[in-house]
Amino acid sequence: MRARAVAVMLLLFVILVAPVLAADDERYGYLTISDVNVQLDNGTALIQVNYSVDEGTRFIFFLFGKQDLKSKLLKILNYDDAKMKQIDLSSAEFTVEEAAVSYGDGIYWYPAHHFNVVIPNLTVKSPQVTRNFRMVKEFPAGIGYFAMNGSSSVPAIPQATPTHQ
Repeated sequence: MRARAVAVMLLLFVILVAPVLAADDERYGYLTISDVNVQLDNGTALIQVNYSVDEGTRFIFFLFGKQDLKSKLLKILNYDDAKMKQIDLSSAEFTVEEAAVSYGDGIYWYPAHHFNVVIPNLTVKSPQVTRNFRMVKEFPAGIGYFAMNGSSSVPAIPQATPTHQ
Protein backbone atom coordinates (compact mmCIF):
# COMPACT_ATOMS: atom_id res chain seq x y z
CA MET A 1 0.00 0.00 0.00
CA ARG A 2 2.80 2.39 0.87
CA ALA A 3 4.61 1.63 -2.39
CA ARG A 4 1.46 2.51 -4.31
CA ALA A 5 1.19 5.88 -2.52
CA VAL A 6 4.83 6.65 -3.29
CA ALA A 7 4.29 5.71 -6.94
CA VAL A 8 1.23 7.99 -7.18
CA MET A 9 3.13 10.87 -5.57
CA LEU A 10 6.06 10.34 -7.94
CA LEU A 11 3.70 10.28 -10.93
CA LEU A 12 2.03 13.53 -9.80
CA PHE A 13 5.45 15.13 -9.33
CA VAL A 14 6.51 14.15 -12.86
CA ILE A 15 3.23 15.40 -14.35
CA LEU A 16 3.57 18.79 -12.64
CA VAL A 17 7.31 19.34 -13.10
CA ALA A 18 7.90 17.96 -16.63
CA PRO A 19 6.16 20.81 -18.50
CA VAL A 20 8.15 23.40 -16.56
CA LEU A 21 11.45 21.69 -17.30
CA ALA A 22 10.59 21.32 -20.99
CA ALA A 23 9.48 24.94 -21.49
CA ASP A 24 11.30 27.14 -24.00
CA ASP A 25 11.23 30.91 -23.75
CA GLU A 26 10.25 31.26 -27.39
CA ARG A 27 7.48 28.68 -27.03
CA TYR A 28 3.85 29.43 -26.20
CA GLY A 29 1.68 26.34 -25.92
CA TYR A 30 2.03 24.40 -29.16
CA LEU A 31 3.72 27.35 -30.95
CA THR A 32 7.45 27.92 -31.27
CA ILE A 33 8.34 31.36 -32.62
CA SER A 34 11.27 31.58 -35.04
CA ASP A 35 11.17 35.27 -36.02
CA VAL A 36 9.08 38.44 -36.06
CA ASN A 37 9.45 41.15 -38.73
CA VAL A 38 7.93 44.59 -38.20
CA GLN A 39 7.70 46.88 -41.25
CA LEU A 40 6.82 50.47 -40.34
CA ASP A 41 4.89 52.45 -42.94
CA ASN A 42 3.69 55.87 -41.81
CA GLY A 43 1.88 55.11 -38.53
CA THR A 44 1.04 51.52 -39.46
CA ALA A 45 3.05 48.42 -38.56
CA LEU A 46 2.89 45.33 -40.77
CA ILE A 47 3.97 42.41 -38.61
CA GLN A 48 4.98 39.02 -40.00
CA VAL A 49 5.45 36.15 -37.57
CA ASN A 50 7.14 32.88 -38.57
CA TYR A 51 6.66 29.89 -36.29
CA SER A 52 6.20 26.16 -36.09
CA VAL A 53 3.34 24.25 -34.53
CA ASP A 54 3.51 20.87 -32.83
CA GLU A 55 2.72 18.06 -35.25
CA GLY A 56 -0.13 16.73 -33.08
CA THR A 57 -2.06 19.99 -33.35
CA ARG A 58 -2.11 20.20 -37.15
CA PHE A 59 -5.00 17.75 -37.42
CA ILE A 60 -7.00 19.74 -34.87
CA PHE A 61 -6.64 22.89 -37.02
CA PHE A 62 -8.17 21.08 -39.97
CA LEU A 63 -11.11 19.99 -37.83
CA PHE A 64 -11.79 23.10 -35.77
CA GLY A 65 -10.14 26.00 -37.64
CA LYS A 66 -7.36 28.35 -36.67
CA GLN A 67 -9.08 30.62 -34.14
CA ASP A 68 -6.96 29.32 -31.23
CA LEU A 69 -3.80 29.81 -33.30
CA LYS A 70 -4.83 33.41 -34.00
CA SER A 71 -5.56 34.00 -30.30
CA LYS A 72 -2.16 32.65 -29.25
CA LEU A 73 -0.36 34.80 -31.82
CA LEU A 74 -2.21 37.91 -30.67
CA LYS A 75 -1.26 37.09 -27.07
CA ILE A 76 2.40 36.67 -28.10
CA LEU A 77 2.50 39.93 -30.10
CA ASN A 78 0.80 41.88 -27.32
CA TYR A 79 -1.01 44.43 -29.52
CA ASP A 80 -4.59 45.20 -28.51
CA ASP A 81 -5.74 46.29 -31.96
CA ALA A 82 -3.84 43.98 -34.34
CA LYS A 83 -5.85 42.80 -37.33
CA MET A 84 -5.03 39.50 -39.01
CA LYS A 85 -4.33 39.68 -42.75
CA GLN A 86 -3.16 36.11 -43.36
CA ILE A 87 -2.54 32.97 -41.29
CA ASP A 88 -1.37 29.43 -42.00
CA LEU A 89 0.49 26.72 -40.11
CA SER A 90 3.92 28.38 -40.41
CA SER A 91 3.39 32.14 -40.67
CA ALA A 92 0.92 34.94 -40.12
CA GLU A 93 0.63 38.62 -41.00
CA PHE A 94 -1.00 41.27 -38.85
CA THR A 95 -1.58 44.98 -39.33
CA VAL A 96 -1.52 47.42 -36.44
CA GLU A 97 -2.97 50.81 -37.30
CA GLU A 98 -1.55 53.72 -35.30
CA ALA A 99 1.32 51.60 -33.96
CA ALA A 100 3.50 54.70 -34.18
CA VAL A 101 2.86 58.13 -32.78
CA SER A 102 2.60 60.84 -35.44
CA TYR A 103 4.19 64.21 -34.71
CA GLY A 104 2.92 65.66 -37.99
CA ASP A 105 4.80 66.52 -41.18
CA GLY A 106 5.64 62.84 -41.78
CA ILE A 107 7.54 62.38 -38.50
CA TYR A 108 6.77 59.20 -36.49
CA TRP A 109 7.87 57.50 -33.30
CA TYR A 110 7.46 53.74 -32.89
CA PRO A 111 7.75 53.22 -29.13
CA ALA A 112 9.35 50.38 -27.21
CA HIS A 113 7.18 47.27 -27.23
CA HIS A 114 7.01 44.20 -24.97
CA PHE A 115 6.26 40.73 -26.37
CA ASN A 116 4.93 37.88 -24.23
CA VAL A 117 7.61 35.37 -25.30
CA VAL A 118 11.27 35.60 -26.24
CA ILE A 119 11.63 36.37 -29.94
CA PRO A 120 14.70 34.58 -31.36
CA ASN A 121 15.03 37.02 -34.30
CA LEU A 122 13.29 40.40 -34.25
CA THR A 123 13.62 42.81 -37.17
CA VAL A 124 12.12 46.31 -37.08
CA LYS A 125 12.37 48.16 -40.36
CA SER A 126 11.53 51.81 -40.93
CA PRO A 127 11.98 53.68 -44.23
CA GLN A 128 15.43 54.86 -43.06
CA VAL A 129 16.87 52.06 -40.91
CA THR A 130 16.61 48.37 -40.10
CA ARG A 131 17.29 47.11 -36.58
CA ASN A 132 17.89 43.44 -35.79
CA PHE A 133 17.72 41.83 -32.35
CA ARG A 134 18.33 38.30 -31.12
CA MET A 135 16.67 36.56 -28.19
CA VAL A 136 14.66 39.55 -26.96
CA LYS A 137 11.34 39.87 -25.22
CA GLU A 138 11.13 43.60 -25.91
CA PHE A 139 11.85 46.07 -28.67
CA PRO A 140 13.86 48.54 -26.57
CA ALA A 141 13.90 52.33 -26.66
CA GLY A 142 11.71 52.83 -29.73
CA ILE A 143 12.66 54.26 -33.11
CA GLY A 144 12.00 57.59 -34.81
CA TYR A 145 11.53 57.77 -38.57
CA PHE A 146 10.19 59.83 -41.46
CA ALA A 147 7.40 58.87 -43.84
CA MET A 148 8.46 58.24 -47.39
CA ASN A 149 7.35 60.48 -50.23
CA GLY A 150 6.03 57.95 -52.76
CA SER A 151 8.84 55.63 -53.87
CA SER A 152 11.74 58.04 -53.37
CA SER A 153 14.17 57.72 -50.49
CA VAL A 154 13.76 61.30 -49.35
CA PRO A 155 11.64 61.98 -46.26
CA ALA A 156 8.34 63.73 -46.87
CA ILE A 157 8.88 67.46 -46.41
CA PRO A 158 5.96 69.85 -46.57
CA GLN A 159 6.14 72.10 -49.60
CA ALA A 160 5.55 75.81 -49.17
CA THR A 161 2.92 77.27 -51.43
CA PRO A 162 4.26 80.25 -53.37
CA THR A 163 2.42 83.48 -52.78
CA HIS A 164 1.93 86.02 -55.53
CA GLN A 165 2.21 89.68 -54.70
